[in-house]
This record gives sequence, C-alpha cells and structure tokens, in this order.
Amino acid sequence: MNSKIVADLILHNGRISTLDPKYPEATNLAIQDGRIVGVDDAESYERGPNTKVIDLKGRRVIPGLNDSHLHLIRGGLNYNLELRWDGVPSLADALRMLRIQADRTPAPQWVRVVGSWSEFQFAERRMPTLDEINAAAPDTPVFILHLYCRALLNRAALRACGYDKHTPNPPGGEIQRDKHGNPTGLLIARPNAMILYSTLAKGPKLPPEYQINSTRHFMRELNRLGVTSCIDAGGGFQNYPEDYEIINQLHERGELTLRIAYNLFTQKPKQEKDDFARWMRMTKPGEGDGFFRCNGAGEMLVFSAADFEDFLEPRPDLDSGLEGELRDVVRLLASNRWPFRLHATYDESITRFLNVFEDVHREVPLTGLNWFFDHAETISDRNIERVRALGGGIAVQHRMAFQGEYFVDRYGAEAARRTPPIRRMLEMGVPVGAGTDATRVANYNPFNSLYWLASGKTLGGLALYDDANRMTREEALRLYTIGSSWFSGESGTKGALTAGHYADLAVLSADYFSVPEEEIKSLTSVLTLVDGKPVFASEEFSEFNPPLPEPMPDWSPVRHFGGYGAPIYDHAPASAHIHTAACGHLPKSTASQSGLSQLWGSGCDCFAF
Repeated sequence: MNSKIVADLILHNGRISTLDPKYPEATNLAIQDGRIVGVDDAESYERGPNTKVIDLKGRRVIPGLNDSHLHLIRGGLNYNLELRWDGVPSLADALRMLRIQADRTPAPQWVRVVGSWSEFQFAERRMPTLDEINAAAPDTPVFILHLYCRALLNRAALRACGYDKHTPNPPGGEIQRDKHGNPTGLLIARPNAMILYSTLAKGPKLPPEYQINSTRHFMRELNRLGVTSCIDAGGGFQNYPEDYEIINQLHERGELTLRIAYNLFTQKPKQEKDDFARWMRMTKPGEGDGFFRCNGAGEMLVFSAADFEDFLEPRPDLDSGLEGELRDVVRLLASNRWPFRLHATYDESITRFLNVFEDVHREVPLTGLNWFFDHAETISDRNIERVRALGGGIAVQHRMAFQGEYFVDRYGAEAARRTPPIRRMLEMGVPVGAGTDATRVANYNPFNSLYWLASGKTLGGLALYDDANRMTREEALRLYTIGSSWFSGESGTKGALTAGHYADLAVLSADYFSVPEEEIKSLTSVLTLVDGKPVFASEEFSEFNPPLPEPMPDWSPVRHFGGYGAPIYDHAPASAHIHTAACGHLPKSTASQSGLSQLWGSGCDCFAF
C-alpha cells in the first residue's frame, strides 16, 4: 500500500493503450490532481473517502486525442449557427436538413453550411445544384462553403450580400454570372479563398452570451469524439484579442473542457509585421497555463505567402515579393523567440519559404524554436531534409480525404501516393503531428483522420496510398497524441498514459485496434476525461456526464440536428435532439413513441441507433 498518495480516481478493468513503449498495455490507472500517478498498480494507492472508482468493463482506453491544427476558437463562436453536413450519407438528406433549417431560421439570420463535407461522401456522389438550394430555401439566405474552392449562395443570400450585376469581382475571386451579367450564386476562389470568407463574414453574428454557449457545445462535441487538446491555428477574421474574449472568459470561469494552445494569425495585408510587433507587447509564447496558453505565430505569417490549395485549379505562383515580406516577419519572430507555423501546400512554395528561413537562420538561429509547416502535401525529400536541419516539424491533416479525387484527376495516382509523404517524414526524423484543419475544409472528427492515416483512403473510398505511405493504427494514434504534443512544446506532459502525464483520456465505443477498418470512422468516446475529470460520458458511464445548457438560440441547428453525422428526427422534440448531440442516443420516451423500443439497451435512458 502506497501510504503517501491517495488517488482521486481509479480506473480499472480496462484495455488501456498507454503508448509508453516501456509499458504499452495496462488494465488500470490511478489519478491524482489531474495527473496519472500509477499504471497497473492502482491497488498500491490508498483510497480516501472521496476516491472514485470506475469499472471500465473491458473497454479500450487511449490517450486523449490532440488535434495539432484545429480552428476551435473561430469554430466555437459560430458552431450553434452552422448546419453540419459532416458525415451525412446522402445529398437527399443534406437538402432535407437544409429545407427544415431554412423554415425555422428567423430573419435576418442565414443558414450556413460551412465546409467539412465532400460530395464523395454522398450516395449521389455529386454537389447540390443552385436550383436545388433555391428550391429548399426560397426566402432564407443560404451560404454553403465547399473546401477552399467555392461557395453556393441562394438568391436570398445574394440580396443580403448586395451582390448584383454591378458588383465587381474582388481580387483573387470570381462571382459567376449568367448571360445577362447577373450573379448565379456561385463564388469561385481564383486563386485564394478571400472572396469566400469575406462573404461569410457579412452574415449576422451571435451575441456574446450565445457565443459562450456555442463554444461550450462545440467543445462538448469534440469531447464526444475523444478530443482533449488542440492547437488553435487562428484564422481569417479572427482578431486578437477581440475574438479571443469568449474563450478567455470560459477559461477564467473554469469551463474549458479542452486544453488549448493558440497561434496568432495576421489580419492585415502589408501590415503583418506591425500585427506581430503589437501582439508581442501584449503576450508571449507559453503565457497562460495547461488549459489556455499562447503558442506563437501563424498559420498566416504574410498574405503574399498564402499557399492555399485548390486542386480543382492549377497551382498558383505566389507573389514575387513574398521573400522580403516573409523575411522581415520571420526575423522579428525568431529574434523574440516566437515559435511560428506556416500554411504550405506545394513543394514549389515550400522551397521559397525554406530559402527565407535558412537566410534568417544564418543571422538568428531557428533551432529550438519548434517552428513548423502545416499540410505540406507535396513536399520533396530534399525539403524534408531542410526542415529537419532547421529543427522544424510538419503538422499533417486529412485534407486529402476530402480532395484526393481532385488531386488524382489533376496530378495522377502516382503523385497522390505520397501526398503528403508522412512515412518519409518519420523515416527522416522530422516531428510529425496529426490533426484535421476543421471546420471549414475537413471536418473535426479525429476518427476520420485516423481512418485516412491507417487506410490510405478518401472518405469516398478512393485508395490513395500503398503500404509504403500508410500508417499502422498505433502509428496513426501516436501522431494524434504524442506527435502533436511537440507542436505546442508539451512533449513529456501529454500524449501518453504514463506517470506524470496529464490524466487526459478517452474510453472508446469499440476497440480501435480490432474493429474492421471501415468502422474506425464510426468510433466515438463513451467517457472522456480531461485533467482527471469527466467532460463527456454516455452509455454505461452516463451518470458522469456533466450538465450542459441547451443550445442557444432556440432555432440553432445544433438543437435540432446535433453535430457530426447526426440523423434527422423531424418528429422528435428539441430535448431529443439535444440528447442526440450530447451522447449519440435518442431518449427512451421519444424512441418509444417512434416505435423503436426494440432497440432499447442498457446504459443511459435512451436508444442507441
């Protein structure tokens, strides 16, 4: 008996993947003060009157998932406003959802479907047409974002934005027009996404109290999928400190249910250096605590280096003046020991960026700075070597799971086999972390990303990679846990279930290591702990599920449809949909009325579907 430590929580009778090579598999854990204090020796710790003991009932347990590239702060401010097509199996269902939501959305609000879906996920394997969107929502403005490449607006949204035959095309974008010169409703990013995001920004925002509620619901949705940490990559129209006020309030109130390290994303073309100089007077990397802390600069450093991918279009050549602008900003960051990240898709762009980094490095060393590229889909071996030599890393995301078909059409299957070349990055000793880039391109479900890493397939089922560039399931999980911890400078404190690490973990709905490959995409967590405390629970652990206010406003799509892959229950009351969003089940009373009583099982007071 260990007489010095009284455990706060003991988990036992589990199949625990620790990711600690010295002790990879365990059956129990002991937790105290938010940290793991014992692995497979829980019986040696004293149990006080407040010690909780949870029987895991043989469930698979993994370290909490850590998304190294997530737009959590921006996504949280808007989550309750957005209709999610993530995981919806057919276009018919998606349009049905759109019609229902348009009917219940009051003026002047919009219906927004903001990315995270692919036409290849639909049984019809096609995009919606503008006629279908206008028929589903004749009066309520509708904005539908598809990747970085285009947006679909119905006629009501065109009127709300003031787009007519006299509206000029903005720089880098196209407003498609009919033969009379009138906008059709299709906005095309040529070559960058500014037209898409500036149009979206014209829509009404939620008031602050609703944004707090929205952010809490987004965090709960991520917790439901086993996410316990993320690095926020900033974003367009995400200003510091104004747009960080809501997440900061939640932190001060002790209501964060994920650990967040945030990067600051410049907002002013040609004034980027001024942005970072101003922020350096306000904060610094590492400022904060284990739940909310500054992580550095990026993923936008200068607008001239905005290497956005759109595989429907030819690779654009970046501005000839990017080197001077990027050099000034990187020298400022390195001189002040600010880590940075940079969005980079194409090897041609990465070559130019590395030329700048090497130039700065000769004056101000970058080593030890934990700087990194995001995405790097077509990076060459030579440039991977250069990243390693400068002490950098590469954060990869499952954008190819959404755009692999487009890439193959443009560049061929052979080129796609190493897009991105993750196996080669690991072989060459470069730190690699995994993530999603949610919510506007890929979706936030980490199990879609893990499926892509392990199977090498798109969400539409196209096989991109052979064995040479596929990860084992354990390797994929390591990228999503231990791997991602390097990118926030937290190696050794998170990512593994070992003594001294944060007690952040997920108890899974099925065994990640043994389910058929296609079922990886359907996994969720049934019990998620952050800092040793439950932040989400369902099924046999439902008693531990923390309370959560109902989604606001009352017409919110989240209230009626839930989050990722939520089915449609037109007949169900709002409370049923709230429960669906929270734990993936339909309340027993509603299910009984719906003739679904044969599905009733043990656990929480609801039906599994």
